[in-house]
Amino acid sequence: MDKINWMEEVSKRKDKFLSDLEGFLQIKSVLDEANATDEAPLGQGVKDALQYMLDLGEQDGFAVKNVGNLAGHLEMGEAGDELLGILGHADVVPEGDGWSVDPYSATIKDGKIYARGSSDDKGPTIAAYYGMKIVKELGIPLNKRVRLIIGTDEESDWRGVAHYFQHEEMPDMGFVPDADFPIIFAEKGISDFDLVMSADAATSDDELVLQAFQSGRRYNMVPDYAEARVSLPQEESEMIQQYQRFLADASLDGQATTENGQIIFSLNGMSAHGAEPRNGVNAGIWLAKFLQDLPLDASGHKFIAEIAEFYEQTRGEVFDMAFSDDISGDLTMNVGVMHYSKGSEGRIGVNMRYPVTFDMEKGKDTLTKAAEAKGLTVENLTDSKPTHVEKDDPLIQTLQRVYEDQTGEKGELLAIGGGTYARALDHGVAFGAMFPGRADVMHQKDEYAVVDDLLKATAIYAQAIYELAKAD
Repeated sequence: MDKINWMEEVSKRKDKFLSDLEGFLQIKSVLDEANATDEAPLGQGVKDALQYMLDLGEQDGFAVKNVGNLAGHLEMGEAGDELLGILGHADVVPEGDGWSVDPYSATIKDGKIYARGSSDDKGPTIAAYYGMKIVKELGIPLNKRVRLIIGTDEESDWRGVAHYFQHEEMPDMGFVPDADFPIIFAEKGISDFDLVMSADAATSDDELVLQAFQSGRRYNMVPDYAEARVSLPQEESEMIQQYQRFLADASLDGQATTENGQIIFSLNGMSAHGAEPRNGVNAGIWLAKFLQDLPLDASGHKFIAEIAEFYEQTRGEVFDMAFSDDISGDLTMNVGVMHYSKGSEGRIGVNMRYPVTFDMEKGKDTLTKAAEAKGLTVENLTDSKPTHVEKDDPLIQTLQRVYEDQTGEKGELLAIGGGTYARALDHGVAFGAMFPGRADVMHQKDEYAVVDDLLKATAIYAQAIYELAKAD
């Protein structure tokens, strides 16, 4: 076969690519368990996004399968016992606040397509799909089956792929278009847990009382909004002025209003992926930093103090768990969910990313003892183990060669704190679709993908599928 110009093949399909991507992005596929049904176990939007991809595949001649409305696949190739798997996901995190465009409009301007999911992970999933589509339409003989697996709960509990692999075969090798180029050969372990403070309703009449505190929607997101309600027995104007000075000194946006004998403090931060808390501005921690200096009731002050301790402490220092290795870098902790209501227990939800060589069993023991010393209990701890593929593995070497062919740049191997579906595979890595030097806007307001980058990624995926699955 003559040498294939993969980028030229992508360019021929650009208009249809963008049309299919826009349709996918316009589906609000945020987890909605409150309105779940048997037909839509994670909410109708998530179901619709899964079905969109299956319908697309069926229209283009792929063999498709819906696996319990929690996942599905699109498959090509009939020869060979081996299976190449590509894992993408159709769900997205909540859109958050402060967008300059409708987050589900798929607005294209200045060469970028703006929408929740454009970079995580609908844009890359469509790129991988079109990579398969190109190989299929060129009629290239394959010695492996190729399957694009669509998950639906990647941003939360991975119930989609868990259900899928209970019923379907595990690929012999695979890649995941849900991270960075060149190649992610190592991913940190991921653990979510709650720090729980028991209820204490006792107060005195002359105290400032923290009635409620709320910040964050997901463990794996840096919260971009926080709100606290404080009841007080005296004039509030001085406290409001104090808060305004705090905001001004820290160059933050927020406000303080009064309602029924309470001051309502609000603060706007900046959302970011919880894998690197330093990329965001944690609204909950910043609001706690202000509140910790007020003479609050004992229970309220304790809760606020526990949050404020995380200020500029994102590497596990709060629990004496700081750790780093040469393969995957630092252990990180993101305070993603904070909830307190007077007379009820307080909860602080933490997302921890730990290095490949970190001893998690010892880490759990350290965490539990440190929390107990603070009067807290650890609940609902989950643990997704790290993944690591050796540098000389044939899968790695093939993907490196493809990346270098298409970009002319060295295929460096990277390690990340983000968790991708690569850890759901027995033998797989994350492979794109964000190129070096691009801003990481996943999980942020005005999330976007550069259109030319998605097209380039499609060419890379097409060649990768060809190289990994072609007949000898």
